[in-house]
Amino acid sequence: MLTDRFGRTIEYLRLSVTDRCDLRCAYCIPEGFKGFEEPEHWLTFQEVERLLGVFARLGLKRVRLTGGEPLLRRHVADLARRIAALPGVEDISLSTNATQLAKMAVELKAAGVTRLNVSLDSLRAETLSKISGRPVLEQVLAGLAAASDAGFAPIKINMVVMRDNADEIDAMVDFCMTRGYVLRLIELMPMGETARRMGYVDLQPIKRQLQRRFGLVDTVLSGGGPARYLGTADGRFTVGFITPLSQHFCETCNRVRLTVDGQLHLCLGQEERMDFRTLLRAGASDDDLETAIRRAMDLKPERHEFKEQPDKLIRFMNMTGG
Repeated sequence: MLTDRFGRTIEYLRLSVTDRCDLRCAYCIPEGFKGFEEPEHWLTFQEVERLLGVFARLGLKRVRLTGGEPLLRRHVADLARRIAALPGVEDISLSTNATQLAKMAVELKAAGVTRLNVSLDSLRAETLSKISGRPVLEQVLAGLAAASDAGFAPIKINMVVMRDNADEIDAMVDFCMTRGYVLRLIELMPMGETARRMGYVDLQPIKRQLQRRFGLVDTVLSGGGPARYLGTADGRFTVGFITPLSQHFCETCNRVRLTVDGQLHLCLGQEERMDFRTLLRAGASDDDLETAIRRAMDLKPERHEFKEQPDKLIRFMNMTGG
C-alpha cells in the first residue's frame, strides 16, 4: 500500500486526460485563457497505462478520468478500457460537463466506466450560460438522459455553489430527487483570481437547512472521494457536501492528481509535484517509477491552505485536473 508521512493510504488517482474544454467556467478556465499544454507534452495512452500499472501494483484501486473535459480527448473510451484491465484497479469513474455525453454514454459504459459525475451549476439556461460561457443546458440534459438510458446509476450531479446560483438549491434538489440523481454541493475553491471573485458560499447553513427539511441522516456512497453524504431514511434522496473551506477533509485525503502532461500533484491546494513525463521519456524502468512514486508520497503535505492563504495559487483547475 502507498502511505504518506501522515499515515494516509493513497489508493485513488484523478487522471486528467486533457486540459482543454468546450466551456469556460470562470472557476476552472476563464474566458481568454491561453495557457494550454502542447499536445506533444500530453502523456500517450501507452505511457498512462504503464504508469498506472505501476501505481496499481503499489495499491491504486480507483481511477477517475477528468480534464478539462475528458470526453474531448479522442478515443478516451479506449483508455478507460485499458485502465479497467489493469490488475488491482477496481473502479473507474469519469467527471464530465456532459456536452458530449449523449453520443458517448453507451461506449463509456461498455469500456468499463462504472460511475459518472456530471457538472451542472444551474437549471436556468441564462444562469448556466453566464457561469459556463456557453448556452449548453439542453446538451447537458440530453447527455444526462443518455447516461441513464445506458445504465449509469446512480449519476452524481456536481453543483458548485456561488453567488449566481445559491438561490437554486431547492430547484436542484427537486430535479435530482425526481430523476434519482445524487446531488453534490461543492464549495467554490479559490483557484485563480476569477474564481475568488465569483462569491464563496459557506455550505454549512445550507446543510443544516436540508437536514431539517428532509430529515436527512448520515449515509455512505461508493466513490472514495471527499464528499460527506446525507440521505432520506427511505433512500429516495441523497446529497453530498464537498467543503474544502468550511470543513476541510485533509486528514482523510486518499488521492493524488496526474495532469495531462505527467505532473503528479500531491495536493490541489499546494505546489508539491513530481514530474513523471520526463522519467517515462528518459527510459525509466518500472523500478525507477516505483521509487519515484514512493518518493512523491513523502511530498504530500498535511493540508491545503485555502482559508489561510486564498491567493496562494495562481493555477487554474483545468491545469491540475478536476
